Amino acid sequence: QVQLVESGGGLVQAGGSLRLSCAASTRDFSSYALGWFRQAPGKEREFVAAISWIAGSTYYADSVKGRFTISRDNNKNTVYLQMSILKPEDTAVYYCANTREPLRSLWVVSTTYDYWGRGTQVTVSS
Repeated sequence: QVQLVESGGGLVQAGGSLRLSCAASTRDFSSYALGWFRQAPGKEREFVAAISWIAGSTYYADSVKGRFTISRDNNKNTVYLQMSILKPEDTAVYYCANTREPLRSLWVVSTTYDYWGRGTQVTVSS
């Protein structure tokens, strides 16, 4: 069973930056992409960004385009989420998750993902 472990969360002021990491315990060769989701208190989990392992194809939610960058290091089985120009509304628990779905348009759907990390808290103060 592959495990995903997120790290890099914390408290930052508005306008600041953070880099999240999602490390897979081993390479799942049936995995197509890793995605990031977030969930704020009282809100539903929402898609943030995703990246495919082989081609590096990316997909972003409109709310983070131009501010967040997703990348991967295949040698380390790790996906990163560089977050810049952070806003208080970015405050949430951030989760990474695995999908075997090759169709990018379906990466925004949480049920497309079959296993998840436990999350890392990001808090942006105003």
